[in-house]
Amino acid sequence: MSHTPGGAPRRSPAPGASSVPSPAAGPAPARRSVLRGSLAASAALALPGTAALVTAAPAQALSGRPRAAWGVQAGDVTTSSGLVWVRSDRPARMIVETSATESFRRARQWRGPLLGPGSDFTGTVPLGGLPSGERVHYRVTLADPDDPRRTSEPVHGTFRTAPARRRQDVRFVWSGDIAGQGWGINPDIGGYRVYDEMRRLGPDFFLCSGDTIYADGPIEPSVTLPDGRVWRNITTEEKAKVAETLAEYRGNFRYNLLDANVRAFNAEVPSITQWDDHEVRNNWYPGQILDDDRYTEKNIDVLAARASQAFREYFPVSTLHARGADRRVHRVINHGPLLDVFVLDMRTHRNANSPNRQSDDTTGILGAEQLAWLKRELSRSRAVWKVIAADMPIGLVVPDGTTDFEAIANGDPGAPLGRELQIAELLRYIKRRRITGTVWLTADVHHTSAQHYLPERAAFKDFAPFWEFVTGPLAAGQFPASSLDATFGPDRVYVKAPKGSNLSPMETPPLFGQVDIDGGSGELTVRLREQGGAVLFTKVLQPGRIGQ
Repeated sequence: MSHTPGGAPRRSPAPGASSVPSPAAGPAPARRSVLRGSLAASAALALPGTAALVTAAPAQALSGRPRAAWGVQAGDVTTSSGLVWVRSDRPARMIVETSATESFRRARQWRGPLLGPGSDFTGTVPLGGLPSGERVHYRVTLADPDDPRRTSEPVHGTFRTAPARRRQDVRFVWSGDIAGQGWGINPDIGGYRVYDEMRRLGPDFFLCSGDTIYADGPIEPSVTLPDGRVWRNITTEEKAKVAETLAEYRGNFRYNLLDANVRAFNAEVPSITQWDDHEVRNNWYPGQILDDDRYTEKNIDVLAARASQAFREYFPVSTLHARGADRRVHRVINHGPLLDVFVLDMRTHRNANSPNRQSDDTTGILGAEQLAWLKRELSRSRAVWKVIAADMPIGLVVPDGTTDFEAIANGDPGAPLGRELQIAELLRYIKRRRITGTVWLTADVHHTSAQHYLPERAAFKDFAPFWEFVTGPLAAGQFPASSLDATFGPDRVYVKAPKGSNLSPMETPPLFGQVDIDGGSGELTVRLREQGGAVLFTKVLQPGRIGQ
């Protein structure tokens, strides 16, 4: 998104502010005692000298047993499989045990990779043959490769596999945009408390809609707000400048794991993660050569390759572990008979940002191969609901500078042009193939809204009505509402956005969405929420309809 070409907000730091305050206070007690190991890891990170802790120390400088102080994560969970992630403080063998109970009697063991500097001491183990619709308890142990008897304290986590039968309900939350515009982990307000609020809703998974980090947004020790209050940030060496090296990108991904709320959330709620622009640099596209004095490396393809490696090291992503994996980000996660999640990548395959008025555009925002994949997978899907997880909205205008556009819409209310042509082709395909239950979810624009797209209002009419829901940010600045492009006939049924720009999380509550699918009726309910418990907007959708 294009709100912040200059990176962090330029406000005066408070005199004498510390660059490494104590990390955020821990979350409220977890509902499940299996998180003891994760909470112990949280306490281990809550020490002075956090910045030094983030940098991986050479193995020979470490004594004692391996440590997994960054917690655990699970990801891309299906009816019978999932991924488990961990990071070590030194070379170590990753070992995962799974069990149906917290006692770990009759546990199944999974021997994982040897973690080393080539992956920044991170690793992921794919799990298979899991029981459907059941709670899975897991624990990760790190073993010294020279002395396997010398192991770390186990770090615990849990997740529920997707149901194989329709009768079980499904709940998930979604949002994006974390540590943006200079608003990082603030210990004075308890850090990223929104993660604790999402965790307490008991979701089956978290859909992260991109901008998982702000590699182009340095974090300053403090920022003075317009009313005179001071926002304090936990800072690290890698967050002091824009990320360019692989080490700096890795440090950006580690940054959010300094928050105890995030680590407790990760240990209890599996994720489906996609990326957008700020994992690399604001509004980037392939082939771009930067005109930005903050960067010594101007070739965006070089930066994107480094960011991509760090992204895959720090999130459990299933395409890395599939047979014939091509390291793609786009994928479909089958979450039982009620839900398939189609994770798009609107960044890697796009054409250059431009006025976006081409009359012939085959590359668009998805690329030809990804569009063909999406059509094919939507046709194959037998799920009641097909959530299209887009990292950018369809009908909201997102400019890039004064003449170019960053997303799909081009501000012209007429017939589709530029990137809109791909979306028109996809919407036409969905209608003519009579594919039911499509819902679009996204983040990116730093406010929340609900749009209903109707052909009777549109310049392009060959599609079935559908809904698009927008939410976020989780921990970034909030901005005014984007304008609408009438090409696909959107009606903004609900919006909450500030009038001012780059409002901090102390001024406007973080935003996220909740989706519930009833196992009996099949109804899908979307709730747009904000931190503090408020439900801002609710929409109930009925299953089996081509458009609604």
